[in-house]
Amino acid sequence: MGLSSLSRRALVVGGLVAAAMPFGARAQAPAYPTRPVTLVVPFAAGGSTDVVGRLVAQKMSDILGQQVVVENVVGAGGNVGAARVAKAEPDGYTILMGTVATHALNPLILKRKPYDPVTDFSPVALLVVVPNVLVVNPSLPAKNVQELIALLKADPTKYNYASSGIGTPLHLSGELFKSMAGVKMTHIPYRGSGPALNDVVAGQVPIQFDNLPSASEFIKAGSLRALAVTTKERASSFPDVPTIAESGLPNYETYTWNALFAPPKTPKPIIDALNAAATKALADPGLAERMKGFSAKITPSTPEALAEHVKSEIAKWTPVVKDAGIQAD
Repeated sequence: MGLSSLSRRALVVGGLVAAAMPFGARAQAPAYPTRPVTLVVPFAAGGSTDVVGRLVAQKMSDILGQQVVVENVVGAGGNVGAARVAKAEPDGYTILMGTVATHALNPLILKRKPYDPVTDFSPVALLVVVPNVLVVNPSLPAKNVQELIALLKADPTKYNYASSGIGTPLHLSGELFKSMAGVKMTHIPYRGSGPALNDVVAGQVPIQFDNLPSASEFIKAGSLRALAVTTKERASSFPDVPTIAESGLPNYETYTWNALFAPPKTPKPIIDALNAAATKALADPGLAERMKGFSAKITPSTPEALAEHVKSEIAKWTPVVKDAGIQAD
């Protein structure tokens, strides 16, 4: 027996309503995440980026209900790990601990660019800002930034400064200082902060720009003299050390930052879930205390704010890299 006109009309209307309903209301999509998430840290274990990554990953694991596993993928100043995430499936199961190196400096310095820092990633959240510090061997007759500038101007060819390598944020911190102070000093690159610190402590090189966490024990021991930190505000762990900006170079500011990125075209619900988990992790009092212990300032953000942050960092460093003539293969 055929359907009545009223029954047929009810079926049609019901079908239209079902078609108009969100997919999730008709067939519940699988929850995210349903398996472990890999957090790629593109630097060696033990550095500040690795420490931040492991602290955040541990708390995010508790929040998401799935393990966030840190994997150190090193090489090419962070580019190997970053490129891997840029090419990963956009399903939220491979994410990146990005830095100023991976998302501003390397793309400006490298002749062959393995990825675009803006278009090849989905921003998730800014996490922390870590100060850099200007340190000198205690034998150097400069007790503050102005005395160092006077020393460099009095003998422009005499002094060298060390950093953790060519094109690193610490190298560029030195180049920005030279440009703003109108001084000259020769850059001595090392393979990492450790060897550089050892030579500055030994007096082989008198000046260094370094991450504050890795230099802090030498400063506390008196084997290095901290002249100034590079952030706008003083570091909570060394409140008596002034900033470079307040020491006569207004607007000087450099730092290392850590942020989470996902592959391009990662669905917004996944980005939102990761952002919410990261934000909640950063609000944990225990994690906040650990971050404070090595001078990392917690700076949670929206995905949109992180996208703007990356663009502003690229704009900031472009003229510095160009003026310094830094390029690498």
